Amino acid sequence: MFAGTLTRNAETAATAYSGMIHSTRFDIAIQLETRTKMSERSPDYDVTAVNKSGRKVRIGTAWNETGNTTGNPYISMQIDVGLGPFRVNAVQTKEAREAETHEFEIIPLVSNGAMKSGSISGELTAMDADNAFAGYIANMMFDLDFMLIENEFKSEETHPDYRIEVSSPRGHPIRVGSAWMAKSNRTGNDYVSLFINTPDGDLRVNAVQNEEQRGGQTFSIIPFVESTGQDRAENAGLALVG
Repeated sequence: MFAGTLTRNAETAATAYSGMIHSTRFDIAIQLETRTKMSERSPDYDVTAVNKSGRKVRIGTAWNETGNTTGNPYISMQIDVGLGPFRVNAVQTKEAREAETHEFEIIPLVSNGAMKSGSISGELTAMDADNAFAGYIANMMFDLDFMLIENEFKSEETHPDYRIEVSSPRGHPIRVGSAWMAKSNRTGNDYVSLFINTPDGDLRVNAVQNEEQRGGQTFSIIPFVESTGQDRAENAGLALVG
């Protein structure tokens, strides 16, 4: 559950990139400093930050990478701020690439697997304006308040209809997933399919309406069951533009 921004500095600057990384636990200013490569796969950068005592410390490493399917360059980072190592990527939106800016967005590295839904509680409520939803999802290990914000970049049927956002301690929005409007093959009822990056891993759930809720603005979040026969995009994930 991470978000942030990264900006390429002028070639004469001491650091190659400067930015911020946010989570529900912290907001940290980071820098990427060029380092001497010892081999082809050794890191291109050291990731540094300033601790509470004002001392600059190394908190990770980063590599210049190229997308296998898109051919677009991005930066892969492995960082540890004392809570255990995590991976994020710094990528550019289509608009940023076309404008040839030096701005990148930091997004979570999507894992190939998903956690078991288990015992999940949650609720989703349609807002009166902006075609948005507010909700929460919780179990015994985590409790997240989130918003569903309409995806203004949707250009294909498989792209998500909404992005799922939570807030960092300083109020910065963090994208933690995607959501799709869908319809049950069995009942014909509308529901919302969500893919969320929780502290325990990637989680798939559905927001549905029971008989009492139907026609209203409130949905109940339930675990995703593969055999329900409900429609859902196969490529659900943390697509940046989708």
